[in-house]
Order: sequence, then C-alpha cells, then structure tokens
Amino acid sequence: MAQIEIKNVAKSFGAYQALHDINLTIEDQEFMVLLGASGCGKSTLLRIIAGLETATTGKVWIGGRRIDNLSPKDRGISMVFQNYAVFPHLTVFENIGFGLRMQKLPNDEVTRRVERTAGLMHIEQLLKRYSGELSGGQRQRVAVARALAMEPDVILMDEPLSNLDALLRMEMRAELKGVLAESKTTAIYVTHDQVEAMSMADRISVMHEGKIVQAASPIEVYRNPSAEFVAGFIGNPPMNFLPANPAESGKWQVAGQVIDGPGASAQLKFAIRPEDLRLADDGFKAVAKVIEPLGAHLLVTCEVDGQLFRAVLDSDFKVKPGEVLNLTPQPDRVRWFDPQTTLAVA
Repeated sequence: MAQIEIKNVAKSFGAYQALHDINLTIEDQEFMVLLGASGCGKSTLLRIIAGLETATTGKVWIGGRRIDNLSPKDRGISMVFQNYAVFPHLTVFENIGFGLRMQKLPNDEVTRRVERTAGLMHIEQLLKRYSGELSGGQRQRVAVARALAMEPDVILMDEPLSNLDALLRMEMRAELKGVLAESKTTAIYVTHDQVEAMSMADRISVMHEGKIVQAASPIEVYRNPSAEFVAGFIGNPPMNFLPANPAESGKWQVAGQVIDGPGASAQLKFAIRPEDLRLADDGFKAVAKVIEPLGAHLLVTCEVDGQLFRAVLDSDFKVKPGEVLNLTPQPDRVRWFDPQTTLAVA
C-alpha cells in the first residue's frame, strides 16, 4: 500500500509563505495531478514529499510510515524531472539501470528490471544506444523507465512533458497513463497544463497562492468548480462571468434576462462555460467582436452588457464582427458564485 497523507504542511522562504496548511490524501495507485500557474506552490509541495525541501510545519506519510524525517533515498520514491537528467555518456541500458547498480542489485535482477521497464516504455530496441543519440521524446522515455525500474512505492513527476512538442506530448500522455496503471504505482504529477491534467488524472488538486482550492475528479473540477478561481482557470476558453441581481425569490436579473437561481445573498455572479451556450430567439444580446474558426467549432468573442463573453458555436454558423447574437445558457450547466467569498453557492 502506498497511500500518501499530507497533513498541515506549510512552507516559508523567509517572509514569503509558499504553502499554507496543505492537507491532502492520495490513495494507493492513484494518479494525482497538482495543477496551477507558476508560483502557486505545486513544485514546492512535490519537493517536500521527495525530501528535496523541508516543510516549515506539517507531516507526510507514505503507506502509513512517516517519511518527512527520512532522507530522500529512504522514502521509497522515484522522481522524473523536466530536464530528463539522463547521462549522455551511458547507454540507455546503463541509464535505466543506474539506480539499481547503486543499490548493488545482482546483474540478473538489474537486467530483468531494465528490460521490463524498457518494454513498458517501448524503447527496448534502444537499449544499446547512447542517450546522447536519442530524440527528446526518447530521452524522456528513458527517464521514466529509470524511475519505474526502481519499483518505487511512489513516483513523482515535475512537468516531465513540457519540453516536448505538441504531438509528442499527446502521445506521451496516453502512454504514461497506461504505463503507470500497469505498474500499479501511486503517482503525483505537477503541471501548469490543464489538458495534461484533465486527460491523465484520476483526481486534480487545483492550487492557487500556496493553497489547494479544489481536489476532485477532472469532470467534477470542470463541471462543478468550487470557487471562482477554478472556474476561470480550468477550461480553454474559461467560464464566462456576469453580475447577477435578485429579481424575485429564486430568480436573478442577468444582462437583461431573468434566470432561475439559488435563493441567496443580495448579489451573485452568474457563470457559464462557452460551450454551454445556445443560439436562441431570445437571450443575452451578444455583440460579436472576434471570430476564430477552430476546425470543429467557432470561438466567438462577444460583448454582453459591457462584459467580455465567449461562445463556442458550430463551425457552419455564419457570423461577422458587429453582428448581434441571442445566446441562452443551458440551465443545468449554470454555476453561481458569491462575489464576496468567491466560493460557489450552486
């Protein structure tokens, strides 16, 4: 069992508070993604788990064993870095087996593990080549294979695909998720790329300013963001927001339209994803500003009640800048946020 428990972890660098009271449980064999913008604390949290940073306060357990007071080599973890960190003067076989040699494992065990993990990463045909002769994608496969060869309780990955081109990243996402499922390893993956997070994670922990704002499945984070930050960060394009004023009990005035909503405070924020808007005879009066054909659909940037507003429409729809569209939201996809707390109310 390699369940990870992070309890009350905080980290300060002098006067700067990088992490604030982080509490998170990652289940055995779960693929957890830490997602957030640069500076949110995700890599700092990963490095605390790895033992490369020391928490100011808090504790970390792996498999019921407290590990924050152990050296990195005694924590039962392997780590994959953004810059590959493979040795160009060693063959692929020697790179994958490097950590095993350091542990003084028998030659036959080293060979078994290297060949198994090379097969998982589809690089068995490269074992005799020097890593300096490989492409970036092949070197990244070597780095992952080396980490898996250690048969760790936990594998930590810090933006391992960010140096690859777009097509190779897409291929590696699918491969990596399958390999980790097959190896039955608990994984923590750090990224700022929401596509990586949505496509790979069992759960996503969205981080902002040193805090975990929401930890849930990808579809839950996308459909039911718990805070305005999550709604505005997840999704490309992100959610639209409009101010909402109470009209009567359970109804809200939003950009000239009366919409059913929660019975709540004096004012709320209405939120809807661009793909959850439909053309209608009546609805929000949206003045088209920019039209972006994106193959399967059109992304139309509009102005609604003086606010920036985006809609994803069918690619066959004809619209020009300056035209007025009537857009209506799917009622079951509307979210409401308290402008004071920025938290979801429905």
